[in-house]
Amino acid sequence: MEATRKQPNVIVFFTDQQRWDTTGVHGNPLGLTPNFDRMAQMGTHLEHAFTCQPVCGPARSCLQTGLYATETGCFTNGIPLRRDLPTLAGYYNEAGYETGYIGKWHLACTRTEPVPEELRGGYKHWLAADALEHTSDAYETRLYNEANEAVQLPGYRVDALTDAAIRFIDGQQDNPFFLFLSFLEPHHQNHRDDYPAPDVYRDTYTSRWTPPDLAALGGTAPQHLGGYYGMVKRLDEALGRVLDALRSLQLDQDTIILFTSDHASHFKTRNGEYKRSCHESSIRVPTALYGPGFTGRGRVSELVSLVDLVPTLLDASGIEVPDHMQGRSMLPLLRGGDADWPQEVFVQISESQVGRAIRTKRWKYSVSAPDADPVRDASAPRYVEEFLYDLYADPYELTNLAGYASHREVADVLRETLIRRMTEAGEAAPAIESAPPVAAGQRKVPPHEVRG
Repeated sequence: MEATRKQPNVIVFFTDQQRWDTTGVHGNPLGLTPNFDRMAQMGTHLEHAFTCQPVCGPARSCLQTGLYATETGCFTNGIPLRRDLPTLAGYYNEAGYETGYIGKWHLACTRTEPVPEELRGGYKHWLAADALEHTSDAYETRLYNEANEAVQLPGYRVDALTDAAIRFIDGQQDNPFFLFLSFLEPHHQNHRDDYPAPDVYRDTYTSRWTPPDLAALGGTAPQHLGGYYGMVKRLDEALGRVLDALRSLQLDQDTIILFTSDHASHFKTRNGEYKRSCHESSIRVPTALYGPGFTGRGRVSELVSLVDLVPTLLDASGIEVPDHMQGRSMLPLLRGGDADWPQEVFVQISESQVGRAIRTKRWKYSVSAPDADPVRDASAPRYVEEFLYDLYADPYELTNLAGYASHREVADVLRETLIRRMTEAGEAAPAIESAPPVAAGQRKVPPHEVRG
């Protein structure tokens, strides 16, 4: 396809392990995200956005392909993205775009070694590391260029990647471009289990505000939340710098920007680390779009998954959405038409367990496979109910209703919905056993309330 300036540029501003409630539009009182908040208010705010796999590599495989992780084959970390899978870069390359990737890749399994060209997902311009958390530190950013030469970038890591992104944008003014800018922050620094904010924010947010789930459950939040917030603050400043660069280059009206994250962080409250669970603190992420097709569209209350973002970007760029994609474009939803939008999002969980979950506007229902290996098995023939939460009454998921006789009929309806979503995602229909009964004198909840 011949490139023309009528094609919108596209930037994916991708963070790692960022909770939705770090943002002002979601009620955080610390003023961490004025740029994201403005983007959400002036563009399209996806109020209820969720990862489809709360693990780094699997989530990335979904966002590159529009497929669930069991379909990409990257159902755990340590599995490279198949070379035959069409990716965002491939679609934009075919449409005449210059494509670039900057930052963390995590889909080649080369860890600290350079990513060979055939494992880069088709991106033409490359400045990245497979496992950025292992090749760099907060003030020591080491990446690899297209020739697989090591490149050391100056500055705090967020700023270093942002500088590189702005240089890329400045060099593409005559071509439509697709840039995937993938930060490590606010992910922890693995080798010392720390959240290293820039020095100026290291202690600024310590003991300032704690989300209710972390206040109730503790975990490592007292130790880590201040640094985590400082990382979020610098990420938002980086977003502002990218937006300013687009405006100064007169590209702000021609560029779609997607802000999202691969998963969130529960700070070792739900299991022994930071993610890999069905809870909001693990799967709900801040997401907004701005630019052609998205400016002034307001707040979207429907539930949206990472797999929906791929067809949405392609559709907004005038690129035909392939039939094999398992997500769906949101553009019909934004235009007020009959989008036939799902009433739930579907989540696959690995490494901590072989788990499956659905999240509706009111309910969270999750199952786990007791006989499966969470690292080796992509799915299982048998699951057992593990969690059931009424998010209207218990938004921070502190009371597990799985096994309660009062909620048995609701769980039965959700079980059938989960099995349907699993088969739609390409999995075999499993057997799901009921949770062990819990005696409780509560009002029986009728199944029609599952639709709430």
